[in-house]
Parts: sequence; C-alpha cells; structure tokens
Amino acid sequence: MFARLKEDIASVFDRDPAARNAFDVLTTYPGLHALLMHRLTHWLWHIGLCWFARVLSTFARWITGIEIHPGATIGRRFFIDHGMGVVIGETAVIGDDCTLYHGVTLGGTSWKKGKRHPTLGKNVVVGAGAKVLGPIDVGDGARIGSNAVVLKSVPAGTTVVGVPGRLIETSVPAADSRRTEMAEKMGFDAYGATSDAPDPVAHAINCMLDHIHVMDQRMQTMCQMLKRVNEEYPDLDLPEIDSCEIASTAEELLKIQRVGKSTVDANAPEDSTSK
Repeated sequence: MFARLKEDIASVFDRDPAARNAFDVLTTYPGLHALLMHRLTHWLWHIGLCWFARVLSTFARWITGIEIHPGATIGRRFFIDHGMGVVIGETAVIGDDCTLYHGVTLGGTSWKKGKRHPTLGKNVVVGAGAKVLGPIDVGDGARIGSNAVVLKSVPAGTTVVGVPGRLIETSVPAADSRRTEMAEKMGFDAYGATSDAPDPVAHAINCMLDHIHVMDQRMQTMCQMLKRVNEEYPDLDLPEIDSCEIASTAEELLKIQRVGKSTVDANAPEDSTSK
C-alpha cells in the first residue's frame, strides 16, 4: 500500500510543476484523495458491499468534486490534475500512467447494462472539459484536446480535437530537460494540447485550395498547348488568384498577410514618375 502511495506521489511530481513536496501533495491534491478513496470503494464493490462503496464514493465527491464510480477500473500512476467536475463511469477502464484534467467525463451513451463507458490505454492524456462517451477504445499514448467530444475509437499515438473529435497530426518537440524527457517518454502534453496543433477544418480547406491552384496551372498549360496546335484558338486570359488560405493561428495569419503583400508589390505597375 505504501509503495503504491509513494508511486502515486512521484507521478504528481512528474506531471505537475506546482508540486513542492510530498506533504503538500498528500494533503492538498484532491485528485490523489479521490484516487485513494476509489481504491477502497473498488475493493468494497467487488466483495459485494456495493451500497457502502457508493456511500463512500459520494462522500469523496463532496470533498473532492471528483466522481468515480466504485466499479471503474483504474491502473497505476493515474493522475487527476485539479479534478473539479471529473466524472468516471462504472464500466470505464483506465490504463497505467493516464492523466485527466478538470471537467473530463468518461461517460456512457446507453442505458443498457454491460460495457457502456470508454476504455483508455496507457499514457493517455485527456484535456480539460473533454467528453469521451460510449464503449470506445482510446489507444496507448493518445491525447484528447480540451473540450473535445469523442464518440469514436481513437488510434494509438494520435491527437483528437474539436466537436466532434477529429484526428490531427503533430510533431514532437526536442527534449531539453528532465521534465521534457519524462513528458516525451509518457507521451504527455498538458491539457492534451500541442503547440503546433493545426485547425483540422482549416487544414482541409487549405488542401482543397492547393488542389484548385494545381488545377488552374494545368488548365493554363492545356490552353497553351491548344494554342500551339491551332493558332485560331483564342487565348484565354485567366485572372491571377490571390492567396486565400484560412489561418488557424495568429502566426499563420501574419504569414499569409506578408505573402499577399509581397505578391501585390511584385505585380504593381511601375510608377511613371520613377522612370
């Protein structure tokens, strides 16, 4: 018991820079309190004292703001940061080294008995306010972004954002400290958000715009080839298409504005006074 408690306290230091010492973690972290209480209620649930287990879990919810059903299965080194508003359903299964932030719901979408809550693999991070609903599987190392609503299974090692949840591709930053090395080892990102996470909708539209630009270039080439074959073929003067990408971040917006300004300056007619 004491070895597991020591392990839980160490996991807090690995994932929360605000942790100062073991006494501080043991006395002021509601996520740790809820986890310790759940271990007791989970044991009572499985020996048949279901009512008493529910009473203790209700008491734990009063003092921590975290509701964990006694029937939920939770692995080792589980960490709930802040914790207020976290709800974990009866048939939920959480693997080792997972992290949940405040407002997370691991809920069900059916009133039928049986498996109706999600299963989280190892090293999963679920951001603040995210809702993972139904008997779905979240693969090892996956990240659920803040306020995402996930209704379908998530492959291992991917990141999901948005409503409904959509998969995005991210790059892993280089490790430059002990805490970053631990984060890379665990696949950890605070609140399940990465600094280079693109807007999936804007990315899809930008891909369509790139495809349209390619089609326009091919059309220009076809017109030139037809003109070579038949000199009487009229020369189509197609207008230039300015950059119209959708920016998902302020940095992308500034980049697009600089590209557009340089294009306008390059196409501007030469001033007669400068000759």
